[in-house]
Amino acid sequence: MSILLNTNYFIKKEASFGATNYSPLPVVLSRGKGVYLWDVDGKKYYDFLSSYSAVNQGHCHPKIIHALQEQSKKLCLTSRAFYNDILGPYCEFITNYFEYDRVLPMNTGVEGGETAIKIARKWAYKVKGIPPNKAKVLFANGNFWGRTLAAVSSSDVKSTKNNFGPFMPGFKLIPYNDLNSLERELQDNNTAAFMVEPIQGEAGVVIPDDGYLEGIRRLCNKYNVLFIADEVQTGLGRTGRRLATDYEDARPDILILGKALSGGVYPVSAILADDELMLCIKPGQHGSTFGGNPLAAAVAKTAIQVIDDENLSENALNMGSIFRSSIEIYSNGSNIIKEVRGKGLLNAVVINNKLDKEIANKICLSLMKKGLLAKTTRGNIIRFAPPLVINKEQMLSSLELILETFRSFE
Repeated sequence: MSILLNTNYFIKKEASFGATNYSPLPVVLSRGKGVYLWDVDGKKYYDFLSSYSAVNQGHCHPKIIHALQEQSKKLCLTSRAFYNDILGPYCEFITNYFEYDRVLPMNTGVEGGETAIKIARKWAYKVKGIPPNKAKVLFANGNFWGRTLAAVSSSDVKSTKNNFGPFMPGFKLIPYNDLNSLERELQDNNTAAFMVEPIQGEAGVVIPDDGYLEGIRRLCNKYNVLFIADEVQTGLGRTGRRLATDYEDARPDILILGKALSGGVYPVSAILADDELMLCIKPGQHGSTFGGNPLAAAVAKTAIQVIDDENLSENALNMGSIFRSSIEIYSNGSNIIKEVRGKGLLNAVVINNKLDKEIANKICLSLMKKGLLAKTTRGNIIRFAPPLVINKEQMLSSLELILETFRSFE
């Protein structure tokens, strides 16, 4: 079977029988290891998307796979109707690691966001004293935390909202990276929480000014409002720190984790908070059949340990500096690069698309042909976010491919 036919066979199967809610690049992947992926025809690629930062530890990390295999032989799922011997030790481990009193385990990042909002609302009524059904939750323009009805209710992206209403009440959008706007809204006594990404990922790796996160913490303290940090994409070493909020004195009241907590092998998310908040939730008021299952707990604990054991946060910091420095030097004489931005290994290149609205996507297709996988967001922005296990030799080799591709479009 030819390369074209082999690839097209799988693409046609998905197009014929799957929903059309994604528009993937025309590559069919069958294997992954570390920073590399292989397609069905054996072609090798650098992965510069990392499954939207879910594969921080690299594809099929042997320690994480071992934990998955060993636990799967013993016990996978009990539901939360019963205790199991893995969840309790995992809860102790992750709460100690991030220095919170308690954890509520879930499965996906968007479930984490939903859970955080429910906890914030319950606290608002039971502790802060907001009148019933009056609690307001603030979000930033440009945010993205999923596509459930609550998530799209808090979004300002038309493609995720059109024809999906009516939307969740009690949500309000304010400008990102604008402490004055935040303070004006916090003066409303019915404001329960502000949920924000420390760096906006889907919006194109939008980084706020220094002091923004500390400012959120200070203002939330001043007005008795909860600071919810959506670290689903930015957490677990991606930006060069354990958490992106660690760059400033900005400990959130509720921390949402997901993606890389899975080690890239099994859906896991977590919501961490202290007793005053977490104990507002009583039996029967929130849960998940799969949330906190033994397999997920074993995987998540190992996924965190790998990040620490292999110094992946530090590596992300160093490799990210090499990436941005190289692209910035090239961009000085470039006609197509408008901006390079990022922290650690969460980076983006903004492409000048005045003459060609499809140029960013064309660049990604060209990169794919050369053996590197990246994807656009918001039309003219390309995210570059390889697994945190990437070494200097691999980074420099990848940069050669990227710069060669940019040159071909000048």
